[in-house]
Amino acid sequence: MKIGNRELEIPVIQGGMGVGVSLSGLAGHVAAFGGVGIISTAQIGFRRPGFSKNPILCNLETIKEEVKKAKDIAGGHGMVGVNIMVVTREYEDYVKAAVDAGADIIISGAGLPMDLPRIIGDKSVLIAPVISSKRALRVILQYWKKHYQKTPDLVVVEGPMAGGHLGFNREELEEYKKNSFDGQLQEILELTEKTGIPVVMAGGVYKREDMMHYMSMGACGVQMATRFVTTYECDADIRYKQAYIDAEKDDIVIVDSPVGMPGRAINNRFLERVRQGERFMKGCRKCITTCDPATTPYCITQALIQAVTGNVDEGLLFCGSNAYKATKLEHVSDIMEEFRV
Repeated sequence: MKIGNRELEIPVIQGGMGVGVSLSGLAGHVAAFGGVGIISTAQIGFRRPGFSKNPILCNLETIKEEVKKAKDIAGGHGMVGVNIMVVTREYEDYVKAAVDAGADIIISGAGLPMDLPRIIGDKSVLIAPVISSKRALRVILQYWKKHYQKTPDLVVVEGPMAGGHLGFNREELEEYKKNSFDGQLQEILELTEKTGIPVVMAGGVYKREDMMHYMSMGACGVQMATRFVTTYECDADIRYKQAYIDAEKDDIVIVDSPVGMPGRAINNRFLERVRQGERFMKGCRKCITTCDPATTPYCITQALIQAVTGNVDEGLLFCGSNAYKATKLEHVSDIMEEFRV
């Protein structure tokens, strides 16, 4: 897989997973074995002293540290990048921090990254929007060309089977239970074929045959997140990983995120209490622009921190549609070898 002027041994991007699921440990090892390791900047500094009082500053300081650690682990192999959500408060500051840290690529979704080329300026970092429709991609292509004379270095197409926050409403998610997303992907590939922009498919990718299917359609590779959660190298607590291993297919549900988007997660006691109307909102960690602390039932940052640090019954366990397929812990190196082409 070629991105920009970089040729990668294995056509796999490890998807960014916040809060604290994909940090330098996971991203560094994925890069070390020839892929693209991605650090999620979402509340990346939650372990720093003072996070509750100044979360944004803690996050910005931690981006530099985590990128450096990941690159040290990678040892010059693969690529190390970051995932930054467009709806992140002080989004531009996060992008600039990632550029200054030496990230090879910035992947940006949860909104359209219309001004990402302006923010990075003339820096050599690669940029890739995350989109879920041909329409969204066309808007970005036209805007970037008109205002910045720039095209994406890569496009990540995130389908309806992905984990965490989803770029689809509930009706669309129900529709895609019956019908494949392949038709929409093909439309996107036809659009990018004219420009030569490489496309990576994300959402529902778990095994090598999933990757080969999308590459046979014209994608240059895949982005995969859920499969990497149950690795020894993943940065989450072992109890978080075990929740994936213990999950059955029926345990994976669509939830209404407090930030205004549907999401996919593992059902647990916390979600049951939310459905019963309990409210857990205390304080604000200044994460997402679409969150209203006055009305939201719980702080998504706190819920994700609870989960990633091992309190899995009282936290939010985001996951992809295939999380139930995990049966054991495995090493990143074994996964990457499986996906070698």
